[in-house]
Amino acid sequence: MGDRETKTALFDEFARAAKALASGRRIELVDVLANGERTVEALAGEVGLSVANTSQHLQILRQAGLVSSRREGTSVHYRLAAPEVFELWRTLRTLAASRLAEVERLTAAYLGSRDELEPVTREELARRLQDGDLVVLDVRPATEYAAGHLPGAVSIPVGELRRRLAELPAGREVVAYCRGPYCAFAHEAVSVLRDEGYAARRLEDGLPEWQAAGLAVTGT
Repeated sequence: MGDRETKTALFDEFARAAKALASGRRIELVDVLANGERTVEALAGEVGLSVANTSQHLQILRQAGLVSSRREGTSVHYRLAAPEVFELWRTLRTLAASRLAEVERLTAAYLGSRDELEPVTREELARRLQDGDLVVLDVRPATEYAAGHLPGAVSIPVGELRRRLAELPAGREVVAYCRGPYCAFAHEAVSVLRDEGYAARRLEDGLPEWQAAGLAVTGT
């Protein structure tokens, strides 16, 4: 039988993963990396930190086995170490949303009130992709689209949408998607599209959840 000292050490190792996620900025880095590999500099821009601070956070995640890295020239690229890392983050946010009332308040403050139209579910979108009766719009940064996207999706980052509306066919419903349920890009895109007269809705979550469900992804 095992001794108490060994069991204590074992459970302390389990705690390393939880401790690595005990920072909103590190969780945000995991959320971004769930959409594909990024450089330290790109990640710093996404989370609003200096490159030095971002690198420190990434080192903590790497030491806990949650991210891995590779060097290309002078750049260091990071990615999630395994699909289970995204599942850990998804489980954590689901638990927090169900147990912490402040999560709902802050979500509403950040993303706005509930959609006028219900979001499109993954199942509905997968079916309608086969029918070809809509346009799927990826409004994430182009680098994330290149790393992987829904089949047939058109890439127009949300900041470029108003000036590139002519690239979308008229008369067809548009379903926009981004990084996940706490990403504002798709909400913003739907607002822009409706202002311009398009029938638009958003996917209920994002590319990582679509991929985790075993649905087809192009470009990975």
